[in-house]
Amino acid sequence: MLIGADAHLFENRLAYQLEGEVHVFLRNGQAFAHAIRGDNDKGFRVDTLALAAGQDSTITVSFPADSSSFQVLVSSDISTPSSIYNDGQPVVAISDIESGFGAFRQFLVAHHIADSTMHWTFGKGHLVLVGDFVDRGASTTQVLWAVYQLEQSAKAAGGTVHFIVGNHEIKNLQANFQTANEKYFHIAGILGKRQDQLFDDEALLGRWLASKNVLEVINGVAFVHGGLHPDLPKHQVSVEDINRIVRDGYRVPYFSPAAVTTESFLRSGTTGPAWYRGYFKDDLSQQAVERSLDAVGAHAVVVGHTLQGKVNARFNKKVFAIDVKHPKDYLSSFPLRRSEGLLIKEGAYYRLQRDGSADSLQ
Repeated sequence: MLIGADAHLFENRLAYQLEGEVHVFLRNGQAFAHAIRGDNDKGFRVDTLALAAGQDSTITVSFPADSSSFQVLVSSDISTPSSIYNDGQPVVAISDIESGFGAFRQFLVAHHIADSTMHWTFGKGHLVLVGDFVDRGASTTQVLWAVYQLEQSAKAAGGTVHFIVGNHEIKNLQANFQTANEKYFHIAGILGKRQDQLFDDEALLGRWLASKNVLEVINGVAFVHGGLHPDLPKHQVSVEDINRIVRDGYRVPYFSPAAVTTESFLRSGTTGPAWYRGYFKDDLSQQAVERSLDAVGAHAVVVGHTLQGKVNARFNKKVFAIDVKHPKDYLSSFPLRRSEGLLIKEGAYYRLQRDGSADSLQ
């Protein structure tokens, strides 16, 4: 406990219930929803529904932990989002949910961002998901569909959901499933596919994930999963260039080349924006932090990736660290885990807690 460890005391076997698992695949311009029915005792079958071509359709996503479900509006439109936003609207950020749908939903409801059916209630505000929403849990599909639905609902209401890609999203796009729940290997088999095909370009969730940015600047604040390496200014790349270069490598496993290039620097597992941990491990100066912020036109940065005891500010409120231990859907842990996030409103920063309260970050 002194070093931040915890113990998993009990696992709910509902984690392995596959009834209601839904995946959408694209083939020759047509979308098909595949829903798993049955269990180990009765056997499994897959119900397949062709979604209306060129139109938005609805699927139902189940959450076995509490037998709830929510509707997802499946859109035929997938496009790369903008990299820079300036509108003065409030911003809420949360990171490293790690396939914990229950904790994610509870946080959104507590802070009036969405209701329990994943319908947006945050007006014209911004919700920033700062990476690692997949892996290490049994609700990857539910979390991704929830984000997808929130994105559609927010857009209709004038708000914006920003899904910043983290290193674990990149791992899934590159078919690295070392920290994925074992049930997804079997889900893929029931669907007649390999596990990597759950996130390839013919999978709606895979194509959608691959369209997302690794860095966005919102109202002058940069949001990136790992961080901005102090050598970033040397490469003289814009925010748009950073996103394009890293996106182009989402499906290419990284290796260290003999000579460092801008591409290898940005995709690296140590210096890349989805992986860098230097704010917490390197001996950085305040000037180095500020130079990397200047390189992307930001006055502060919000990061996940590196676990914290609580949401906090560093480097004279230039770096905000928001990765905390969120509760798991099907695991009881000791000490108890509690979700936290960050609110940025009218230039002030607040630590958001599980119960819906907000504390000023001084």
